[in-house]
Amino acid sequence: MKTLKGPGLFLSQFIGDMPPFNTLENLARWASGLGFRALQIPCNHPAIFDVEKAASSQSYCDEVTALLARYGLVISELSTHLEGQLLAVHPAYELAFRDFAPAALRDDPAARQLWAAEKLQQAAAASEKLGLKSHATFSGALAWPYFYPWPPRKEALIDTAFNELAARWQPILDCFDRHGVDVCYELHPSEDLHDGVTFDRFLAAVDHHPRCNILFDPSHMLLQQMDYLTFIDLYHPRIKAFHVKDAEFTPSGRSGVYGGYQPWSERPGRFRSPGDGQIDFKGIFSRLAQYGYDGWAVLEWECCLKDAESGAREGAQFISEHIIPVSARAFDDFAATGSEDNSIRTMLGLDAEPKND
Repeated sequence: MKTLKGPGLFLSQFIGDMPPFNTLENLARWASGLGFRALQIPCNHPAIFDVEKAASSQSYCDEVTALLARYGLVISELSTHLEGQLLAVHPAYELAFRDFAPAALRDDPAARQLWAAEKLQQAAAASEKLGLKSHATFSGALAWPYFYPWPPRKEALIDTAFNELAARWQPILDCFDRHGVDVCYELHPSEDLHDGVTFDRFLAAVDHHPRCNILFDPSHMLLQQMDYLTFIDLYHPRIKAFHVKDAEFTPSGRSGVYGGYQPWSERPGRFRSPGDGQIDFKGIFSRLAQYGYDGWAVLEWECCLKDAESGAREGAQFISEHIIPVSARAFDDFAATGSEDNSIRTMLGLDAEPKND
């Protein structure tokens, strides 16, 4: 067993125009002061982190590493959630997602897809230069508009969608493999990879690619009413990244899992700061310790009620308190006895002379 690392902080929800959220150094100073030891850095803010430059410049990567080290921080993973989304966009979401790309590409879906693939490959090269082993992203979605089977859908529709998604990701997974980095898909509603079944389907379509892995975020599973602890039992070999995000689901007579198009604060299922929701984090950290997960526990702060800075401050302490320093030996070693073959056979009665009737 191995002890997981933490606490880490995903920066996407905090980057802004005002200090201390406007530069990487300011963010590092602020996060370090709250007790974080790592940052998960998105690749869509060049002023914070320039992934294109990082992909080609070891000196730039070394400068970023040294800057963070001054505040006792490292990078847990880079993130391309928005770029991964743009790799596969159904036409129904064309206008919703177009602004994730540079302005010159927003009206050209094919060019956006190529740009997204290029950014993902840059992230692979940058991750290697930074000494990272895992990368966080979204899968994108071609089949999501058909998630509910009405009108009755043809199975070929879903087969074609997943085969196409796999074809777009295969060269990117190969690129990450050349750089020695795992791709960790955050299983998330609105993505084609949103639960274990859809991950399995995609995994088969990419021929069980060794770099096809999972970012485990239990909040999305609770809101889908999944058993997130058993999920760890089933998928732990592929879990290579971890978001600490809480959630709660309160059954209602008026609305359910789909939420009724309501704002987050009024939905039956909603995200909360760690410790304020229903997720069994003691069970999660125990399971991850049991299976030897040695990656980072990264706070992704999303709460419909609590202030962001309060959530970050409390989240750092919450993660630290839940990390289990795993033991190097069994608790009952003090009572262990020898294991000589002759004594073992005697204990089992195997050396006794058979009796003749």
